[in-house]
Amino acid sequence: MARVANGRTTTATAAAGDEPVPQRLLSVATRLFAEQGYELTSVQQIVDAAGVTKGAMYHYFGSKDDLLYEIYARVLRVQHARMESAADSGAPVQERLHAVAADVVATTAANLDDTKIFFRSMHLLHPDKQAEVRAERRRYHERVCALIEEGQRAGVFRVDKSPDLVVDFFFGAVHHLGTWFRQDGELTGEEVGAQFADLLLASLRP
Repeated sequence: MARVANGRTTTATAAAGDEPVPQRLLSVATRLFAEQGYELTSVQQIVDAAGVTKGAMYHYFGSKDDLLYEIYARVLRVQHARMESAADSGAPVQERLHAVAADVVATTAANLDDTKIFFRSMHLLHPDKQAEVRAERRRYHERVCALIEEGQRAGVFRVDKSPDLVVDFFFGAVHHLGTWFRQDGELTGEEVGAQFADLLLASLRP
């Protein structure tokens, strides 16, 4: 059965040929990395399952390493775009922070295979690509930290807590989603996101 996450279909059916080649390769790589692990998946298995040649793959991705990087980078790009939109809106800072916090949980849950694969295999990436990912994640965290600092200056958030520690605590919980969240569980990703955001805002109230 097809599963759609943020407009992406992530099933073997989609990999059969109804997606553009780059998306097809990413869908197949995501499935194979999830099923048998990054290290045990060969480039040949990926191109065979995607129905393309190695030459076609290398036209878009220089290596299996690049596929692993892009699996997570595409999620980060979506999250960054949505975060900037919410953070830059004219809503009160409490509402903006709540929207950002709820969305990062919901989008992580919607792309759980991608994030689980990446965190499990990130150490296998080339150091330069690891540094790129860490820099992007740091930029996201700093933007959330800036919202907390804005709320503190406005007097709507308590000032006796370090924004950096609050952000690290929150994202530690988000990164832990892969160990327990299930798409067919009692709560949807959006519902979990709303509750996580509620908890974050409750911890910051004076």
